[in-house]
Amino acid sequence: MIRKLSAELLGTLILVYFAVGVATLSFGFGATGASFYAGVVATALAFGLTLLALAYVLGPISGCHVNPAVTIGALFAGRIGVVEAVAYWIAQFVGGILGALLLWCTFSSSPLYDRKHTGLGTDGWGTASHIHINAGGAFLAEVVLTAFFVFVILGVTHKIGNAATAGMVIGLTLTVVHLIGIPVTGTSVNPARSLGPALIVGGTALHQVWLFIVAPLVGGILAAGLHLLLYPEAAADSAPA
Repeated sequence: MIRKLSAELLGTLILVYFAVGVATLSFGFGATGASFYAGVVATALAFGLTLLALAYVLGPISGCHVNPAVTIGALFAGRIGVVEAVAYWIAQFVGGILGALLLWCTFSSSPLYDRKHTGLGTDGWGTASHIHINAGGAFLAEVVLTAFFVFVILGVTHKIGNAATAGMVIGLTLTVVHLIGIPVTGTSVNPARSLGPALIVGGTALHQVWLFIVAPLVGGILAAGLHLLLYPEAAADSAPA
């Protein structure tokens, strides 16, 4: 269990540091220039490729959830017990906070960085959204995007799935999710990824972070239900759990 929790903490820290780091460079520092969608593509690839690498490195240890929404999906699908799920959540949130703190320490050494102006790749709605989507639309988007993402994970990691290509499929799916989600909400689909940066930035990001914790968890539960509906043998296997 210690190895599993260490893997989840480290994996979430790495995901936040590298992927949220690219988001901050793209949209906070303006590293991609005047093209908003250049930043979208760069950030989407950063999230997808980082998770792809982590899936192969940490997957054999903990399953590489590095996301409370994935863990709650695994819990409702009968893949993991309640006690282990709670331990995973703690490790993931701690990893997300540490990753954000490490990223902030890195950027704060630059004279161009301002915590309130540059931010830290946080999510949001209203004026914090590129398309100014309202809270209801943001909630719906996060539920749908997370449900799709977790549903794919549960499917490719099912016993009939191909373990050799699972990490690639998961990473590319996260990339696609970010391609549509970044202009809408900034894309969370991961409560730990959202909470860490919001705690550092504060203000609007911190006031709105509740949505990016609740909506992905709802999406993870919906994904588990859909998985059990389409894979009845998985429901039978999870009955004892």
